[in-house]
Amino acid sequence: MFGSTLTRRRLLASFAALLLTGLAGPGLAADYGKPLKLGTTAAFVPPLEVAVAEAAKEGLKVELIEFTDWIAPNLSVANGDIDANYFQHIPFLENANKDGGYGLVPFAPGIINNVGLYSKKHKSFDELPVGARVAIPNDPVNLGRALQLLEKAGLITLKPGVGYKATQTDITSNPKNLRLIELEAVQLARALEEVDLALGYPHYLRLAGTIDPNSALLFDGLDYPEYVIQFVIHPRSKDDPRLRRFVEIYQTSPAVRAALDKANGSLYQPGWKL
Repeated sequence: MFGSTLTRRRLLASFAALLLTGLAGPGLAADYGKPLKLGTTAAFVPPLEVAVAEAAKEGLKVELIEFTDWIAPNLSVANGDIDANYFQHIPFLENANKDGGYGLVPFAPGIINNVGLYSKKHKSFDELPVGARVAIPNDPVNLGRALQLLEKAGLITLKPGVGYKATQTDITSNPKNLRLIELEAVQLARALEEVDLALGYPHYLRLAGTIDPNSALLFDGLDYPEYVIQFVIHPRSKDDPRLRRFVEIYQTSPAVRAALDKANGSLYQPGWKL
């Protein structure tokens, strides 16, 4: 069928080389072409850096681009300046697409970070006085998450079905007449000194040093899987083998898992296992 024995051997060798190049696994160097450009923000950098080092062992070069705001990463993907980003969950992505018309889509799940309700003045929700001051985020994405958590705590009730799109106008009962104070999300950690209760993000609490990130009165945990952080792309990159392999490394490498544990402690879960 293939002619001479030598020809068959050459064809088989060429076929094997193609397989190794396109489907290389751990420990096998592959030619992935130009580097993968991945945008992110500071909270996610350390574990991603470990994944980049693990990928380099296979010949997969990845350039991490760290952004200091939450707008540029999506704009950069939409413009083709970077191949993907990793910093946002589905509600944030939906809102960004609505505002910017980016047309971006999730490629694969990463981790889900816990957020919690914290207090430096009270040890339980029962201790909250009538008219207690509660600090929550002022952006539409994180506002809904805070309101859902307040409902889980039994402090308010929301209109059925509003989910993560909830706003204060969706509150149907507020027995303690809580005074909800909307602030920038990054300011919430320091607001703990002035309010009775605040939504808290463990990363910002560590940076601010205002309270032990593990001391929340209540965490949202796995109740809301829509908050899993996603690798996000433009649809033109849906078949990118570089990104596919990098995600596999991020999700399966013991070294990356150790870095995630070090960075987040017990306040995260692998979103790909939900």
